[in-house]
Amino acid sequence: MSVARARWAVALWAWLLLAGPVMAAEDGLKLGVLNDLTGSFADLGGRGSILATQMAVEDFGGKVLGKPISIISADSQNKPDIASGIARRWFDAEGVDAIIDPVPSSVALAVEDLARERNRMVIVTSSGLAEVTGKRCAPTTFQWAYDTAILARGTAAAIADQQPGAKWFFVTADVAFGHSLAEESKAVVRAHGGSVLGEADHPYINADFSAFLIEARASGADIVALANSGADATNSIKQAAEFGIGRPEPRLVALLAFVTDIYSLGLEATQGLYLTESFYWDLDDATRAWSRRFASRFGGKMPSMAQAAAYSGVTHYLKAIAAAGTTDAGIVADKMREMPIDDFMMHGGRARIDGRVVHDFYLFQVKTPAESTGPWDLYKLVRRIPADEITPAPKSTGCPR
Repeated sequence: MSVARARWAVALWAWLLLAGPVMAAEDGLKLGVLNDLTGSFADLGGRGSILATQMAVEDFGGKVLGKPISIISADSQNKPDIASGIARRWFDAEGVDAIIDPVPSSVALAVEDLARERNRMVIVTSSGLAEVTGKRCAPTTFQWAYDTAILARGTAAAIADQQPGAKWFFVTADVAFGHSLAEESKAVVRAHGGSVLGEADHPYINADFSAFLIEARASGADIVALANSGADATNSIKQAAEFGIGRPEPRLVALLAFVTDIYSLGLEATQGLYLTESFYWDLDDATRAWSRRFASRFGGKMPSMAQAAAYSGVTHYLKAIAAAGTTDAGIVADKMREMPIDDFMMHGGRARIDGRVVHDFYLFQVKTPAESTGPWDLYKLVRRIPADEITPAPKSTGCPR
């Protein structure tokens, strides 16, 4: 082989190596699940969200527009810089069409910005910062399961109704999500005639909550509200009992906890808590049927609302691609807004222009050990909250779209 031909062959080989993933993606749809696989949020999303995505693809037939659907995944490590690097590589070198379940909220915002620049799809399921579909909204990003404004209008409003005029103290994760959840909830409390005595900000992903809980108890508040999530939520709920919070006074309010959190903590530590969720495995025949399929492939563990949302969101995305006849994210996003969302998770749901998925929510109370009939029999339904009641008006979110 001549030197010129050898150089040409090496150059061709290098081009094929770099272009290969993108070329492969052009032959089909590629989904990337970018979430927490090993840390604070792994239990509520993690590998369960990967499984839910896989189930959605399988149930859809494994193809869309006559081409195969593939799934890749990676651990965000809860760090936006690491997640941004992965997302950039997926979009630019590996031809990923959509990213599912970016978490935590700092990661979701970083991925949303990259997707906005590249016209790619993002389906947010575990992250709940309202800013994702508020000031930072993007044409091709959808928030499927919940957000901080919803939690405040659900759980905080329910407790404020039960105890009008009560004095509240907030224990808040010192990150955007925690402050958003606390501020949204404070507004609801004050609107119901309550007052806020104080707030203690704790480090993000924290192990020892003693100083913050002692401050909360000493404040004289009637209600101690936890504005955090993931391992911070489970650690603070567990430690609150050690300081007599919620036994029975002052009352403990967890503004966000997932069914997986309640399962891991146990009913003795969580009984009586009120929670706002978009999904519970034992809600009706449809939720039970899907959840049992999920559990049969996930070590008997029932799905969280974030994991159910991964299935629901991916399924709706695939239906919209089929209806639009293209994988172009902008066109597909418009189709997703046109089409109603009807599945085991929601009925008559719809995606708004800001990317917020509007649907009914449910206010649950955690059962007592005596009320529970099995390991995952954790909630009793208090009320269904209609979408129009719990969802903030589009003009109030700050989305410029």
